[in-house]
Amino acid sequence: MANHGAVQVEKNLNTRTLILNRAHKLNALSSQMVSRLHEVLIACEKDPEVKLVMLRGKGKAFCVGGDAAQTILDSTGGRWRLSARFLWNLYSLVYRISTFNKPQVFAMPETLIGVVPDVGASFFLSRLPGFFGEYVGLTGAKLDGVEMLACGLATHFVPSIKLSLLNEALNKVNTSDPVIISAVIDEFSEQPPLKERSAYRRLDIIDRCFSQRTVEYVVSALEIDSVKAEDAWISEAVHWMKKASPLTLKVFLKSIRRGRLQGLNQCLAQEYRTSSHGLQDGQDTFEGIRANLVRKDHNPKWVPSRLELVTDEMVDLYFSKVDDDEWKDLVLPVRSNSSTSFMAKL
Repeated sequence: MANHGAVQVEKNLNTRTLILNRAHKLNALSSQMVSRLHEVLIACEKDPEVKLVMLRGKGKAFCVGGDAAQTILDSTGGRWRLSARFLWNLYSLVYRISTFNKPQVFAMPETLIGVVPDVGASFFLSRLPGFFGEYVGLTGAKLDGVEMLACGLATHFVPSIKLSLLNEALNKVNTSDPVIISAVIDEFSEQPPLKERSAYRRLDIIDRCFSQRTVEYVVSALEIDSVKAEDAWISEAVHWMKKASPLTLKVFLKSIRRGRLQGLNQCLAQEYRTSSHGLQDGQDTFEGIRANLVRKDHNPKWVPSRLELVTDEMVDLYFSKVDDDEWKDLVLPVRSNSSTSFMAKL
């Protein structure tokens, strides 16, 4: 095994396993980890002997995404461009992974911390059944493995007790044929039922409420249904939306609605704009991460504090080019797999 600190590379015949080794931070990605993953994936893509790439994380989490707390700390004192550069590299990594030319096997609550859901969220959430993506992004709902399988965010459900056996089987695979690799995973997969209280069982209510034109209308529709149905998940959805940053909620709703008509590269470029604005002048981004990830008092002071105080002009600003001479829009290269669905990975 090649050990490069927080990213380890395990070589087995025709497979490569990339192991995120930052368990104490739930494998949150640092700038060094992003650079190392870029380096390894480029090498794997060029190596004809590599047929399959696997990614997994040490500890109890696969990966919680970019290191948000460190990103904000790096942005203090007017150094926001340093964090913007990290996001540029992170989004480029997401694009490389999603357009990777060989099969991969892999073993989001942003609005609640004042951050717009990103790393392609406006692309893959907008393509979930109905308006389930709006529900997930606006409420910060945590989906279990069964729900991810049901809505299409995952392709297989393998119980943790079988993962080591699956890993052994995949390490013996000498092909890049996704059909064969999928068949191997099928041998260890299960189709467990959705929990009775799963929100995914209520797609009719979700579609009716989360298809509304504005966030205010979404909340109002949910409150009406909560009185009618007395369903606990509806009250929870309203609760979490009222705790979230009003500005971030509105920016995300516009982002996901645009995302339905955009390709992955366009979505990532759009998200780079919204995230850069959050770093440059987004009070809520700093306040949310301070309250929920740094000080952990869980009492952020959002500005504006209420949905009705967030104007269209405030939201539109997040989608405009950042007013800074050193800032540039995210430009991603055309790749052979660039039209591949984000969710076509195993």
